[in-house]
Amino acid sequence: MLEFISAPEAAKKWGISERRVQKLCAENRIPGVAKFSRLWLIPKDAEKPTDARLKAEGNKKHE
Repeated sequence: MLEFISAPEAAKKWGISERRVQKLCAENRIPGVAKFSRLWLIPKDAEKPTDARLKAEGNKKHE
């Protein structure tokens, strides 16, 4: 049976805010999430998604 954790639990586990976890869930960035009413259910073994807001080192402009 697949076990789930809540957004606050995932936030604590990954060191990010609960709101950020909710946003990642809403954007389908975490595989296997389910929404039950207002509660996001995140697979217990889910990995924290990489931050798409950060650019890769090789892509930075050098002036």
